[in-house]
Amino acid sequence: MGAKVLERFPAGAPRGSWPAEEYAARRRAEGLPATVVMDLRSDAFLVVVPAVEED
Repeated sequence: MGAKVLERFPAGAPRGSWPAEEYAARRRAEGLPATVVMDLRSDAFLVVVPAVEED
């Protein structure tokens, strides 16, 4: 199972600010199954959706 990255956010956001979570919540409100994951290599939060498998 793969995933498509919709957006990247640096992990160093100001305290109390969750831009990746806020972005994912807006995508979920639009009907996308967006989730937030941490990319340790790039020290960033990624908003992803499941990849669509084509036959």
